[in-house]
Amino acid sequence: IQISDNWPGYSLDLFTYPQHYYGDLEYVLIPHGIIVDRTERLAKDIMQDIGDNDIVVLCVLKGGYKFCADLVEHIKNLSRNSERFISMKVDFVRLKSYHNDQSMQDMQIMGGDDLSKLTGKVSFLCFLLILFFMFYKDIVGTGRTMKALLNNIEKYKPKMIKVASLLVKRTSRPDGYRPDYYGFEIPDLFVVGYALDYNEHFRDLNHICVINDHGKAKYRV
Repeated sequence: IQISDNWPGYSLDLFTYPQHYYGDLEYVLIPHGIIVDRTERLAKDIMQDIGDNDIVVLCVLKGGYKFCADLVEHIKNLSRNSERFISMKVDFVRLKSYHNDQSMQDMQIMGGDDLSKLTGKVSFLCFLLILFFMFYKDIVGTGRTMKALLNNIEKYKPKMIKVASLLVKRTSRPDGYRPDYYGFEIPDLFVVGYALDYNEHFRDLNHICVINDHGKAKYRV
């Protein structure tokens, strides 16, 4: 699903959201209900592709936890209602690459100490937002962030690696990495909500929204 650059979004007045964020947001880009439905469809596509393979879900924290939890639950529901049982295990890593809304030069990979379970497995790397060539200038450019993570994982020689993302940002440099599964292609905007944060704020916002300048200044560190 592509959201165009001139899409005006939905008025905040049409939705409920935490009162402590009043005045901090421009508009709702993707309502929560649409996120849920699209994630269910991604789960169906993944189920069709993985065959009888067991999978290890590697969730990228912190922003990926809601997408990962919802995606895994949909896959489990599909598995329970089908003739084949899919075994899933979940592990977690964390990538740190932002300061406020700008990039840091180096990306840090934390966690995922016991990734030997990936050996011979089909891994779905579940991201809420894939930020490559990242941080406004490099969101989908060279794929630096994803390449660094995949290089770390590939040494465990998983049988197959697939990447799922709820969001992919569209920029003027579309030469970067693209996930195998993604829900929405969005304009080059800084978005929050559905576990995406700005300095640890807005994770409790269910909708995906565009933060305004007042919100950035209010929560800047």
